[in-house]
Amino acid sequence: MVVLTSREEDELSEPIEFFFDFSSPYGYLASHRINDLAAKHGRLVIWRPFLLGAVFQVNGQSALMSQQFKADYSLLDMTRSARRFDIPLQMPDPFPVATQAAGRIYYWIEDQDKALARQFAKAVYGAYFGDNINIMPKETVAEIAEKIGFDYEDCICAINDETYKQRLKDVTIEAMNRNVCGSPFMFVDGEPFWGNDRLEMVDQWLESGGW
Repeated sequence: MVVLTSREEDELSEPIEFFFDFSSPYGYLASHRINDLAAKHGRLVIWRPFLLGAVFQVNGQSALMSQQFKADYSLLDMTRSARRFDIPLQMPDPFPVATQAAGRIYYWIEDQDKALARQFAKAVYGAYFGDNINIMPKETVAEIAEKIGFDYEDCICAINDETYKQRLKDVTIEAMNRNVCGSPFMFVDGEPFWGNDRLEMVDQWLESGGW
């Protein structure tokens, strides 16, 4: 029988950080799986939307679907991955879109109720990649939040609030300072993992304690 020290128990209880952009199809796929994976190992997940476009600007990257050969393969891989895990997916038009409004509302909701914030995130993802609803307009994401119980006008105010504009900027800057280079990006006890296809590795890492 293995007896853990208090420090080891604390390390095991550290939450997984889940960085994602609402316009990321791989982030969408990971959002369907990350909580169950974490719960399997007795972990919680901190959901942290950020602006992937800002990372692309720093790295000099172009949007995925504008990269001819990579776009063709990625579209195949996204749909194949969605079928594998039985996740509904249709590539939206337009794609990608700016996600500032969704990110700001997310952090406003999180300040009130973390569980509802995750519900909102899933609803936004589902609207975009499940129902082909453009999530860039602030009115659209306010309507999504309204459906889970929030006042529409309060949501519009939150989008325009400097507090939540700055919160989203701060998380994006933090992500870049921590070398977050794509979406989804996970930190497990400080160990970085990039991509939906790394969730299996995250599972193994948590199971074994790392290698």
